[in-house]
Amino acid sequence: MKKQLPILVALLLVMGGTWFVVTHKQPTSMLPQKTVATQKPVLLGSFVKKRSCARPPAFLRQLHIAQPVVIDLSQKQFTGLSLLYGKGFKKVLHPASWERYGNLGTYSVDEKGDIFLAPIPYISIKEKTFMWQSNLYRLDSHTGALTLWKHLDDVKPSASNPYGITAVVYDCSNHTLWVSAIDESDYQSERGVLYHIDVESKKVLQKVSGKDILSLQILETQKGKFLLAGSARDDKLYAYTMRKEGSVVPHARVLLSLGDANSHIRKIKIGKKNHLRLESIPFSYTLITQTAEVDRSYYDAIWKEKRAKWRLLKVKE
Repeated sequence: MKKQLPILVALLLVMGGTWFVVTHKQPTSMLPQKTVATQKPVLLGSFVKKRSCARPPAFLRQLHIAQPVVIDLSQKQFTGLSLLYGKGFKKVLHPASWERYGNLGTYSVDEKGDIFLAPIPYISIKEKTFMWQSNLYRLDSHTGALTLWKHLDDVKPSASNPYGITAVVYDCSNHTLWVSAIDESDYQSERGVLYHIDVESKKVLQKVSGKDILSLQILETQKGKFLLAGSARDDKLYAYTMRKEGSVVPHARVLLSLGDANSHIRKIKIGKKNHLRLESIPFSYTLITQTAEVDRSYYDAIWKEKRAKWRLLKVKE
């Protein structure tokens, strides 16, 4: 499972402050429309994209690196992560120490500029592959050091399923991380686990079992707060209702289906009013690489609040 395009995180000056903005290409063409509705729709309520609490790492200023900056986890040229900047993003920041934990697949940024990263197995199994898949890493905002932040003892990948941690998202409202792992699952059984972790204490606050999750996103609407989860098992997008204190109701409900059994939602982005942008990939629980651009599909999911339905537009990026 690989990212075909680099993950773009632009730094934008707003009212004298600098903050992260995720950018992407606009769709160049639209394919036929498709309306998808669940039998028991989750009444999300209207939503808009909110300003992220994420801030750029402080060490970028110390190095006099101008914005915007691209966080590249594509593994095409460099193992781990690299930062691309300058005109055409042709300049690269990539200390050799950023390769020490192998390949990295997803990340989330907090209000201090710390970047939390999750690993991903790549092409072949190495001596430390299984151990790495149980770790969460942090790129320190001030020092730029990439270190092991937390090891999840009960995440134990194996040769039959080398995947451990698959997604991570930071909750700005209570300074916690949501982390998913699928190491216990196989073709017949879905045994994924969702972890809620306090950043300051590193304590696991809640564990929710039973769902294989490939991507996570937090969505606030007029009717509440939801943890969105793209499934590694099927083509569906699920939603956990979030309680006021920050935990989730354990039962995840279906929001929508892509209509393609071979597609699994790898990225979830919040767009303009009542819009989600979804990126899907083929996914299996093996090390078959998914790097070709033709393997990736993109959707605009539009919430029609009055009808309590989603309209799904398949687009090209």
